[in-house]
Amino acid sequence: MEKISAFEQQIALRLDSDIGKLIIRISISLLMLFHGIRKWNEGLGHIQELLTVVHMPEFLAYGVYLGQLLVPALLIVGLYTRLASIYYVGTMIFAIFLVYRAEIFVLEPKTGGMRIELPLLHLFAGAALVFLGAGKYSLDHLLEVTTKSKE
Repeated sequence: MEKISAFEQQIALRLDSDIGKLIIRISISLLMLFHGIRKWNEGLGHIQELLTVVHMPEFLAYGVYLGQLLVPALLIVGLYTRLASIYYVGTMIFAIFLVYRAEIFVLEPKTGGMRIELPLLHLFAGAALVFLGAGKYSLDHLLEVTTKSKE
């Protein structure tokens, strides 16, 4: 057991948790941007229809532009990361409710995985960022360091 522990310690010395935070921020954001760009190009008609079905006002569809375009951009550069992550999580909860509410406990016959697996991964990665923050490879960190140095 000690050899494994020593090996893990050597890995930990060479790796940086802030790179992990950067990977999470960039990966979920780039994947979400594809959805946002499609909606920007094709419009929000489908989202507005989904809102109508659940008796919610259609104007809420415009929140998609924030959640799938602006928020991912903020996460990529690491600006207002915790606040942006909260909105990201809210976007995913809303998406799960609108699109997957009838399939929350449905398993895919071919894989055995949950049908809402991908939205849940986005949701939990966003939730992790709420607690982790942006890390040192971010504008949040740069602005914090700059602000502290001026005091």
